[in-house]
Amino acid sequence: MVEYVGFQGYEEEEDTLRGKYLTFLIGSDSYGIELRYVTEIIGIQPVTEVPELPDYIRGVINQRGRIIPIMDVRLRFRKPFREYDDRTCVIIVEMSGITMGLVVDSVADVLSIPDENIVEPPEIQKNYNRYVLGIASAGDDVKLILDCNKILTDDEVEQLSQL
Repeated sequence: MVEYVGFQGYEEEEDTLRGKYLTFLIGSDSYGIELRYVTEIIGIQPVTEVPELPDYIRGVINQRGRIIPIMDVRLRFRKPFREYDDRTCVIIVEMSGITMGLVVDSVADVLSIPDENIVEPPEIQKNYNRYVLGIASAGDDVKLILDCNKILTDDEVEQLSQL
């Protein structure tokens, strides 16, 4: 008799990550992404620029032999560039079928946020909130929960998957 332990373990892992979010800061704004997308958090590293990519794709890093494209979330959200410092972090995520590094000003916490504390963002104009999955209340704070699968367009995913 064959037992599919790996699959069961995966389901259990998904359950333990449900409702957990890694929170981070871009300026004074607080964001969160579902923890299930996060593979690791590293400090900022030297970035090799790649020509003809959008300005928010800063380039690539070599992480233990893997070439990983790096996106500056601050620039993606049309905020001014800020020099990287010792608080700047790269959140390595698996999203839209690729591994990507998200450069953020600083990482805050891992929070458990129940579904009932998350509401849909207001519909202001088409594509205005395309990155935002929901708005969460966590204690006295408000966190914008990002949709990892919409941070990149399909064309950007295709372009970066060729790196």
